[in-house]
Amino acid sequence: MGSTFVPRLRRRVLGLLAWGGFGRSRSVENYDKLNDIEEGAYGWVARAKEIATGKVVALKRLKIEANDRNGLPVTGIREIQILKDCHHKNIVKLQEVVVGEDTSRIENIFLVLDFLEHDLKSILEDMPQPFLASEVKTLLLQLAGGVAYLHDHYILHRDLKTSNLLLNNRGQLKIADFGMARYVGDPAPKLTQLVVTLWYRAPELLLGAASYGEAVDMWSVGCIFGELLTREPLLQGKNEVDELTKIFELCGIPTEETWPGFRRLPNAKSLRLPASRATAGSVIRAKFPLLTAAGASLLNGLLSLNPARRPSAKEMINHEYFRQDPRPKSEAMFPTFPSKAGQERRRRRDTPNAPGRGQAAELGAVDFSGIFNGREKEERGGGFSLRMV
Repeated sequence: MGSTFVPRLRRRVLGLLAWGGFGRSRSVENYDKLNDIEEGAYGWVARAKEIATGKVVALKRLKIEANDRNGLPVTGIREIQILKDCHHKNIVKLQEVVVGEDTSRIENIFLVLDFLEHDLKSILEDMPQPFLASEVKTLLLQLAGGVAYLHDHYILHRDLKTSNLLLNNRGQLKIADFGMARYVGDPAPKLTQLVVTLWYRAPELLLGAASYGEAVDMWSVGCIFGELLTREPLLQGKNEVDELTKIFELCGIPTEETWPGFRRLPNAKSLRLPASRATAGSVIRAKFPLLTAAGASLLNGLLSLNPARRPSAKEMINHEYFRQDPRPKSEAMFPTFPSKAGQERRRRRDTPNAPGRGQAAELGAVDFSGIFNGREKEERGGGFSLRMV
């Protein structure tokens, strides 16, 4: 890349920040780094302290791709703009944008964000016992509140997962990491399918839908709901085909009756599915026997294969599940946990990263016709494999 291009692109980025209302960006030298927290697909995050005030913040350095000479770094600018526009108690707040001293490096642009002691994934990994039902409801209501705000403002997050949900010691949950978020209109424009971390990715995305909406976020919320109940990610596929396999095993096989038009999706045209209607049902109720009927109804709805049948975030907030005893626990009474962000990296398990920019995978012809053999004799099939045909 030419020696003058990166500084020029950096000036364009900083100019856009000033135009967006940030004014002249301060130097990152106004902050002392305390410790690293994590590094994800869209940036490095550390705990830092503002020297003048002593305030502890999260400092995120954007991974900005400067490979395109004709354009701005889309994901970074989009994340900054969306965070600047969001003002909700359940969405992490962007306090300012600061820059490094090396003017030859465009990646030395940092977001100063609220610091919260935990991410939900780390808590789930270390908990000896699952959250109580009242605590699950508290977390889900806060998540739904933040998602409803985003959707009301025509924003899709597109990477909701437990590691992107932050929690402080006052029981407050905030949605973070907007590296894949974007504004959408109505009707939705053609969008990339290569969004959402694999284990939280909706079936319509896996099947190649180029037009999608709020329902992709609500599928991710359903996956998070299941994870809160089990402390394990609900659908741990090794790749796109394996992820679809696990989805169909849990949620049933799609049919034209349950998901009209799904066969028109690019990756669905060559799928071989079971012919028997007896294999089409969900086993969510059997997987979560301790969940109330209302809770199972909500989870079934969120994990509906047909995106049109998933509840909106507002509908979720008003669901009967949250009106039943035990009621949601007040945030002030929420338990506290040792902070993983204070002195060490948050994530330890190997989990998929958010997808990078590029072309979504094509599944080719996949045979799902045998995955539920024996279900008529068992509550749930004992195992299966896929054949590429």
